[in-house]
Amino acid sequence: MTEKEVKKLKLMVVDDEPDNLDLLYRTFWRDFKVYKAINAHEALAILDRVGEMAIIISDQRMPDINGTEFFSRTVERFPDTIRILLTGFTDVEDLVDAINSGQVFKYITKPWKPEQLKTLVEQGRDTYTLVKKRTRELRHALKRESLFNAVTTAIRESLDYDSSLQKIVVTIGQTFAATSCVLRIVEGDRLTQNQFSYHAPHSLEITPPLDSIPLITEVLHTQKYQLAQDTYDQNPYHYLVVPFSYQQHLLAVMTLYQWGSQQPWQDEDIQLITGVAEQAALALSQAKLYQSLQEKQQQIRVELQLARQIQNNLLRQTLPKIDGVKIQACCHPAREVGGDFFEVFVHPQGDLWLAVGDVSGKGVPAALFMASAISLLRRELSQESPAEPHIVMQNLNYALADDLISNNYFITLVIASYNRTTQELVYANAGHIYPFLWSKSATLVTQPHYLKVRSVPLGILPQWQAQSGRLILSPGDTLLLASDGITEAKVSINSKGSIKTDSSTTPNNFSMLKQEGIWQLIQEQFQPLSLENLLTRIQTNNPVQEDDQTLLSLEVL
Repeated sequence: MTEKEVKKLKLMVVDDEPDNLDLLYRTFWRDFKVYKAINAHEALAILDRVGEMAIIISDQRMPDINGTEFFSRTVERFPDTIRILLTGFTDVEDLVDAINSGQVFKYITKPWKPEQLKTLVEQGRDTYTLVKKRTRELRHALKRESLFNAVTTAIRESLDYDSSLQKIVVTIGQTFAATSCVLRIVEGDRLTQNQFSYHAPHSLEITPPLDSIPLITEVLHTQKYQLAQDTYDQNPYHYLVVPFSYQQHLLAVMTLYQWGSQQPWQDEDIQLITGVAEQAALALSQAKLYQSLQEKQQQIRVELQLARQIQNNLLRQTLPKIDGVKIQACCHPAREVGGDFFEVFVHPQGDLWLAVGDVSGKGVPAALFMASAISLLRRELSQESPAEPHIVMQNLNYALADDLISNNYFITLVIASYNRTTQELVYANAGHIYPFLWSKSATLVTQPHYLKVRSVPLGILPQWQAQSGRLILSPGDTLLLASDGITEAKVSINSKGSIKTDSSTTPNNFSMLKQEGIWQLIQEQFQPLSLENLLTRIQTNNPVQEDDQTLLSLEVL
């Protein structure tokens, strides 16, 4: 085997069509060590035998296990693997699942162009190589950091600036068996009167025969350690002057004295001491900045509270009261601000518009995209004659896609319009979880009706395409829209598979709520349905809210 072959990255192609499998093999065998699998079962067996692949290219439409499910089974074991999905142009639902569960790097539609696929694989190879390089560097840094852990932990436990300085002196002196240590603070490249010292217990008070000031002066000039040795009263005497520098700025100088040792500090010890000094310098810098950071954090907290209020004001503070229908909504961000939003809009012509959206991620960036999305949505709905929901969705994607794509964000969104005269509900779904509908007579046995017309999230493709779904509502029907912060909330499950009413259980008994769980909780609620009570019940098992949570319901009276 040649050296070039040894260095080849591993690539696996999975397709149930032998011609496609051979074509993919011939395309990449020169640059990769290629493995072929005729189905997902064979591919999983290869992974068990061979281990991690740099790149996996899989067809979506395969018997037994499709490409999306196959990829989802590899994510936990091989998180660094680059996954490329081959899919038909119309497999929109599969694409949404691949993005959500399979951690797909890219997808490409059939029939593919060889050059396009090669370019995509090259990008994947570069990404995989970079990830592996960064992982190796991280492991090396963590190994080095473990050597300093005992010292830096003691430093971090100090409560204020002066105690931090004293802790540095004591910890370093004890760790490196110094007879004594003196730490002198530097400001403006000059020594100050402030100093902190350590003297080893049970050692004699020694007056140094050598003046360390010349070496300290050299350290002030060069920011490099200085080592000296001599004898005093027929005993060896060593001292080491070490700079405490952070980002080219000298913060302090420490002199370590060692009395009676035949051997001075070894190079390895000196490197470790200087390394600890770098860590300690960082601690010094942090101590200096602590007060100002506290003030800035307080300012940030005030500004975030203001931002939360502003974002809350963007949502409808009061819901319209409309004859023949009942509307409820609640939205609780996981942080001060979040990416969830809802909209309830009554058009002058009489149509009622509902929407629930979720920007990927959390915090301020998601909140900014949320503000843009809800503003653009209201502009679209305020037209004299608003377009159908799927056209509104296309317009939103056109306005937001460039910013979303360039910042690696996307928005899931469901929009619905309800005509009270015809009782027709028209909706469009951009990658959001399915809305569901039930009648007043529904039970756990009958299950609700899921509205499954759906396309990809906004910001995934430059052009968004899908049709609107349509259905007729009847008196007693209720429509529920929710965000994934609801369906992914954790609840405790008893031995019969039902949701428990208390949170006193082990973590192993927790499971995601999912839409089936929402339906179970709705059936257990006192009637009429209260979304606030429902959300309170969901949060009973979630003392820490991990994601924004939004609910919106429309009940036909």
